[in-house]
Amino acid sequence: MASSISGPVPLPQSKYDLNSYWGRVKHCAQISDPAMLLNTKKDIETAKRQVWDYKNGVTSSMTPELWRAKRVLDSTLHPDTGETVFLPFRMSSCVLSNLVVTAGMLTPNLGTAGTLFWQIANQSLNVAINTANSNKSHPLTTKQIAVNYTMAVTASCGVALGLNSIVPKLKHLKPNTRMILGRLVPFAAVVSAGVANVFLMRSEELRKGIAVYDRNGNEVDNSKTAAWYAVGETAASRVINATPIMVIPPLILVRLQRSRLLKGKSKTVETLTNIGIIFVTSLVVLPFALAVFPQREVIAASKLEPKFHDLRDKKDGHRITELEFNRGI
Repeated sequence: MASSISGPVPLPQSKYDLNSYWGRVKHCAQISDPAMLLNTKKDIETAKRQVWDYKNGVTSSMTPELWRAKRVLDSTLHPDTGETVFLPFRMSSCVLSNLVVTAGMLTPNLGTAGTLFWQIANQSLNVAINTANSNKSHPLTTKQIAVNYTMAVTASCGVALGLNSIVPKLKHLKPNTRMILGRLVPFAAVVSAGVANVFLMRSEELRKGIAVYDRNGNEVDNSKTAAWYAVGETAASRVINATPIMVIPPLILVRLQRSRLLKGKSKTVETLTNIGIIFVTSLVVLPFALAVFPQREVIAASKLEPKFHDLRDKKDGHRITELEFNRGI
């Protein structure tokens, strides 16, 4: 993110009001825009120079070019390290990176092998995105990542296979109801494993705390309370993000399969239709889901540990009443 560029002049967080949900929706629509993937190394370096000039007083106003530079960095750089996030794991790649995996999981009548394959693929992608974008106060070791990945895969596969075996046995339900429940099994598996994945992959943050910053962007100290806020909200956001993408497409597909549009059509047509529905749904709903919680969270110092309650600004001596932390994704 542009906030990782050094300089004494604070950069506006967004051209939109991030204190309002609608403002965050418009902001998230910009940073999750797949068109941001077209930016080259040269574009990113140019954007860094433009933002550096502003934060160090070389330029004094937020021009349209500077707003675009900020957008480029917000969709490309990690907010803590300032390093370029590997392309498939950036926010701007979220829709495309998840498209094939989501379509695979939502394919009707997968069978045991297909269910296992796509659940493993999904959790592998989740671990990669978590690792690339998480708060970097306390990075996990390779061993910790491997253990947590194994546990997340076990959880998702266990839920998916367990529900796949239970749903057909619900004979008291109408066949149509059983079919719909069967189509929603991937949603249950993704949500349960997604929440577990977040807490497992970010366990070190919960144990040691994450960095919190003052209004000038200076690191103050680590906070375990802030870590619980960050990880808890991220886990909740995974549920919110997954709900429309994993629920709406299969329900629409069920209706289309009964209509003249898909009835009697080939498997290829059905698969392409499914991918198209998922793609459109993801593009439309992702900004609304991402906007539920701010990326950089402001929290009252009084809600954190006692050591943060009576902090003073080193420059003017004023009491620090609010602190900020990077929630991660």
